[in-house]
Amino acid sequence: MRRDRRELFLASFLMLFAELVLIRWTSAHVVYLSYFSNFVLLGSFLGIGLGFLRAAKGPDLFRWAPLALAVVTAPIMFQPVVIDRSGGDLIYFGSVTFHGLPSWFVLPSVFLAVTAVMAAIAHGVAIRFGRLAPLDAYRFDILGSLAGVVVFALLALLGAPPLAWSIVVALLFLALLERRGWVYALNLVALVALVGVFGYASFRPNQTWSPYYRVEVLPEYIRVNGIPHQAMIKTAGSYYETPYKRATGPIHDVLVIGAGNGNDVAAALRAGVSHVDAVEIDPQIQAVGRARHPEHPYSDPRVSGIVDDGRAFLGRTQNSYDLIIFALPDSLTLVSGQSAIRLESYLFTAEAIAAAREHLRPGGAFVLYNYYREDWLLDRIAGTVANAFGAPPCLELGPEPQGVHKTTGRFSMLLAAREPGGVSCAARWAAPAARPVSATDDHPYVYLKERQLPSRYALTLSLVLAASFVLVRLAGGRLGAMRGALDLFCMGAAFMVLETKSVVQFALLFGTTWFVNALVFAGILATVLIAIEVERKVRIGRPALLFALLFGGLLLAALVPSAALLALSPLPRFFAATALAFFPIFVANLIFAERFRDSEDSTRDFGANLLGAMVGGTLEYLSLVTGYRALLGLVALLYLLAWIFSKSGGRLRGTAFQA
Repeated sequence: MRRDRRELFLASFLMLFAELVLIRWTSAHVVYLSYFSNFVLLGSFLGIGLGFLRAAKGPDLFRWAPLALAVVTAPIMFQPVVIDRSGGDLIYFGSVTFHGLPSWFVLPSVFLAVTAVMAAIAHGVAIRFGRLAPLDAYRFDILGSLAGVVVFALLALLGAPPLAWSIVVALLFLALLERRGWVYALNLVALVALVGVFGYASFRPNQTWSPYYRVEVLPEYIRVNGIPHQAMIKTAGSYYETPYKRATGPIHDVLVIGAGNGNDVAAALRAGVSHVDAVEIDPQIQAVGRARHPEHPYSDPRVSGIVDDGRAFLGRTQNSYDLIIFALPDSLTLVSGQSAIRLESYLFTAEAIAAAREHLRPGGAFVLYNYYREDWLLDRIAGTVANAFGAPPCLELGPEPQGVHKTTGRFSMLLAAREPGGVSCAARWAAPAARPVSATDDHPYVYLKERQLPSRYALTLSLVLAASFVLVRLAGGRLGAMRGALDLFCMGAAFMVLETKSVVQFALLFGTTWFVNALVFAGILATVLIAIEVERKVRIGRPALLFALLFGGLLLAALVPSAALLALSPLPRFFAATALAFFPIFVANLIFAERFRDSEDSTRDFGANLLGAMVGGTLEYLSLVTGYRALLGLVALLYLLAWIFSKSGGRLRGTAFQA
């Protein structure tokens, strides 16, 4: 029994850790994944669900998992998809000129490859899962998953490169694989190859790995995840000096959000300011600026280099400034593999611009600049600035891009002042007859012109669901065999949406940093574990009461606006946000544990729950239309269906689910 528990713990550790590795590795080499935020996550959940459905069928797939992982990861590195551009200009999210295999081939291949790898690993987990009582197995599965999150987060904190990830994976495989036969010898070769590939990626010249990116330092610019991102230049005579020429009042203290490698910081120092707070979310990009920027701005004693999320810094700081600059705040990456929120999403909302205004001194100025390929996008952001400052902002336009640089869009700088006359300019933004509404904290999709599910997303997600249906049918047999687990399927879908809502909520309240994200995931898993321990010691036995508590918690979370939480100081905000987000999670897992402890087929039921989570991952895209708060209504509906199915034994209106 003790060995079974230890092996399940290690196998679950491996499964969660390998999932995180695949998310980081693929997003670092395949630009298309910037457009399909949770593509790898969906493949992971599908693979895990398939592995559990096949727990009692066919050969042991786990014995092939190291080979599968090595075969999948190596080609992604040596055949990457990158932006096909050169030069020192910057681009914003949305460039569509790629170098590499086409998206119609790469995306399905990545999805199916991730599914296959995770199915092989999950099969080993499922075999060990089935040896224990359902609730005991669930407990050690969560413990292992929590260990995977914590170890991956610690490696990120230490700045460990992919080599460290591969060593952890290899050691876990070696602890679990059966040590005999030619397959074991083949797996040893595969693991050596895996460590070799990840080691090569870790020590390539001029390349480093941050918690967000694969960072390449080239002669003319910094490239992240295959995308030209930032140039390091001497700022004299450049557009970086424009804010200091246009501001009419004295500028002593400056806040730069999106300070990057230091161009804006260097321009501020050149203008003779007294102090600069330089906020940059990525520690490696800031480190590159410290070491390589030609003007060495981060070495100046007047500069405070701050590694933090810009919106979170605005919410915490008590300082006020003469000038606040949002400097090309395009992250080109995601908060996590689980949401469509980008690192910069909460900087472009109406609430963020208003927060920046509140930190300006009398006579202070606000500047936001970027490259825009679409006029409507510029109009949306300019309109947001106009609403916050009560007047149309000044607009400085660069020359029309020519040739290869058309992918960058046109340079545009918006300038606004807290009081009239705070900035001087030759032209102001003229509002069009109709402009897209401002992005908000509830709907932070600044790059989405209208509230709709774009056709490419709808098509891709439809194909994902269709492929999943076929694969589940082939791997698990008749879907009717899962009719007794429809309530668990709905619980999985609901919990995934609820989990995503919690991740997004904490990103808004405490920052979109990887550290906040890791803490939230660890907190969710810890909450699940507490619910399991409660159910193991005290059988509640009143599902109707638990569902009532769950619906009450969801209603309370829906009624409390994010603005009310943001108005609190950090410590009360943390406790309030934790209570609102984690109480429904805790009760939902009490319901699941209550139902799961009496499972007659724990691997089938857990597989159905995981497949439901995959469907929940696709439902998250409904937030593009509804916003995030409305997702709580979807969660409530899914849990209501789970309750109905639990009382009908998988039958709705007397008809069994068959396929």
